[in-house]
Amino acid sequence: MPGLASPKTPSQTIFVPDPTRKIQHFNGTKTPSPSTSRPKASRKTQPVDETSLDNPDLGPFLLKLARDTFGSGESPNKALDYAIRASKSFERCSGPGLDLAMSLHVVAAIYCSLGRFEEAVRVLERAIEVSDPENGPDHALAKFSGYMQLGDTCSMLGQLEQSILCYESGLKIQRETLGGSDPRVAETCRYLAEAHVQVMQFDEAENYCKKTLEIRREHSSPASVEEAADRRLMALIYEAKGDYESALEHLVLASMIMIANGQDNEVAAIDMGIGDIYLSLCRFDEAVFSYQKALTVFKSTRGENHPSVASVFIRLADLYYKTGKLRESKSYCENALRIYSKPLPGIISEEIASGLTEISAIYEAVNEPEEALNLLQKAMKLLEDTPAQRSTIAGIEAQMGVMFYMVRRYGEAWRSFNSAISKLRASGERKSAHFGIVLNQMGLASVQLYKLDEAARLFEEAREILEEECGLCHVDTLGVYSNLAATYDAMGRVEAAIEMLEHILKVREEKLGTAHPDFDDEKKRLADLLKEAGRARNRKGKSLENLLGSNSHQRTKKEGVKRWAGFGHKT
Repeated sequence: MPGLASPKTPSQTIFVPDPTRKIQHFNGTKTPSPSTSRPKASRKTQPVDETSLDNPDLGPFLLKLARDTFGSGESPNKALDYAIRASKSFERCSGPGLDLAMSLHVVAAIYCSLGRFEEAVRVLERAIEVSDPENGPDHALAKFSGYMQLGDTCSMLGQLEQSILCYESGLKIQRETLGGSDPRVAETCRYLAEAHVQVMQFDEAENYCKKTLEIRREHSSPASVEEAADRRLMALIYEAKGDYESALEHLVLASMIMIANGQDNEVAAIDMGIGDIYLSLCRFDEAVFSYQKALTVFKSTRGENHPSVASVFIRLADLYYKTGKLRESKSYCENALRIYSKPLPGIISEEIASGLTEISAIYEAVNEPEEALNLLQKAMKLLEDTPAQRSTIAGIEAQMGVMFYMVRRYGEAWRSFNSAISKLRASGERKSAHFGIVLNQMGLASVQLYKLDEAARLFEEAREILEEECGLCHVDTLGVYSNLAATYDAMGRVEAAIEMLEHILKVREEKLGTAHPDFDDEKKRLADLLKEAGRARNRKGKSLENLLGSNSHQRTKKEGVKRWAGFGHKT
């Protein structure tokens, strides 16, 4: 958790205040934490009678016992019981205030360790409620910590937008107490930048990251490791926004800082990022050089079977695919798969799943959808269906939907898209451009299953989102317009289809030119509709395949390659 010079959290980056230690507060001074006169806890203490909760010495004793029990890992449930009773004692004896807030933080942390996140949320909301920053820096610290812990817990539930609101509330309190240029504010700004990257809100992420760098320049020594980390994050943001030159500038500066600090592994990781930028700029020779530098370092420092080596192989496979060297591309994919098939001890399953997903995108690109689908299914098996993983799983399910669609297994495609959409709605990504694209893909699957009313609803929701996120003239928005026009036509809503096609052609002629492969098809469809408008539609139903264009499968394939490979964005 950013911005706190306080005891390390026992798990999951959640702040758990230690009532027996001294805490460095917002003003940088050391003061004793509340209720400093506490009896020492004994491991063999007998359970405390509920009737004794009115004893003012009991709350501190139980809280210390809860922390000791939880920290030892002996019995989280017993620790939870102690912490809950400590909170009850504090509420009875001293009412709302710092002691109660701190004990509630501990209760929430134990709930999270047990996977009971919803209960943790309710406890943290109560902890925030009983903390009043006007009572001094201790109380401000408690409220700030409550908001940050609540944000982390919402993130574990997959409620990413709600978590950002919590972090922003914490930042507001921190700024009011410390001022806007305190180094601890920089840490919280960086935390928020990372959170916004997770939900693909790159403009907001850029603003917070810029603020972090501004504060660093004021307080930190030049060329610090912290500055390098911030520049890597800024490079990631610029890359996502398509500003590759700015991204490259930040990565080069970060690399220079890490070289000066002797961080070889970090330099290699940055070289991979530099290679990615060169690849995006079609500077292929420079990209290969950067990847090979990283590969040499990773092999020598981590071993030839480490997942970091596999990740470089995947980058090289993508590069050789894009340069038309398919044999080399497939060879690097196979090398990466050999590493993932026998993972080293201690390697987390999420890292392997991410690598398999990236390889699947390359197999998809070389028109091997069955192999790509097989890899995605393996990746799914490695991930636990927990709230924190739902956004990642949704990305894989969406990619699987594309694969199923390509091989004409429309029912399975529809089910994969539907599952992905449900997870994305639950995780708060209902307004992202990626969510709009998934809706569009599910609409195409619905059309193939002759669910026209459902397809229209999906295309309409996708249109609303993409208009807001991408603009009226963006190619993704126009693609949804085209699909929606075809669906309206199939439903007999001729005027709506005509209006939609007229808009598409106007935008293409004025903004994008007429060289787009769909332009002639859309122009012909509009001419046919205008010819038939005004008289009874007494004709045989058109083939939905024709309505959506003879290249609908190829279009879906291309969209899948471009969009799904990086759906589960990492920081």
